[in-house]
Amino acid sequence: MARQDLENYIGQLLLVDTWRDYCPNGLQIEGRPDIGRIVTGVTASLALIDAAIDLNADALLVHHGFFWKGENACITRTKKARIAKLLANDINLLAYHLPLDAHPTLGNNAQLGKKLGLVGSNHFGDQKLGWLGELETPLSLAEFTLQIDAQLQRSPLVIGPGEQLIKRVAWCTGGAQSFFHEAAQLEIDCFITGEASEFVTHLAKESGVSYIAAGHHATERYGIEALGQHLASQYGLEHIHLDQANPV
Repeated sequence: MARQDLENYIGQLLLVDTWRDYCPNGLQIEGRPDIGRIVTGVTASLALIDAAIDLNADALLVHHGFFWKGENACITRTKKARIAKLLANDINLLAYHLPLDAHPTLGNNAQLGKKLGLVGSNHFGDQKLGWLGELETPLSLAEFTLQIDAQLQRSPLVIGPGEQLIKRVAWCTGGAQSFFHEAAQLEIDCFITGEASEFVTHLAKESGVSYIAAGHHATERYGIEALGQHLASQYGLEHIHLDQANPV
């Protein structure tokens, strides 16, 4: 498949041009023009790039790429090492951040909801990134925590009484703790994201809305894999997903 055709298709699929984001979405590092084998992973770390090289990938698709708003633009140190390896091996790097979080079926929020048995019904937060929904079968917070632990293979940080009945849930993957201010005013029992900040302990206790920080990486593993599987099915590409362990 031609590189430009792949980028065009993903751009249209994820409605890339409609999003305000903190980084460029799409092709970030140009490699070979024809793509037959793609590797997907959450973050374009050196370890993931090395693995893609070993697998002779034509393209690396990630959720967290390069060139973030506010970061030093100089190509030095770790950024130089990563980019140098991609260029030396002629591997394309394509990155999709908020557009991938938000896609209604392939996105991180949709995939996390599916993983945890949440049925989405509405949206909230900046650019409507947050999801609102319900558990098909209500669980106590303690039971829900065990389910999250089993599904994500990571013990979450939980703030709230274990006996609280959880049915109505708001969620947004990654580092969406700032969304908790709005979520706590909604008719929900629990808010799930990847990370926690100091204020969430007090807000959870005072609002009666439980808070679960299930891991930035752990909550965002599934969207990029689903995108890779979709591309493989759509275009007959070879797809390999690699999960680089990350406790954060």
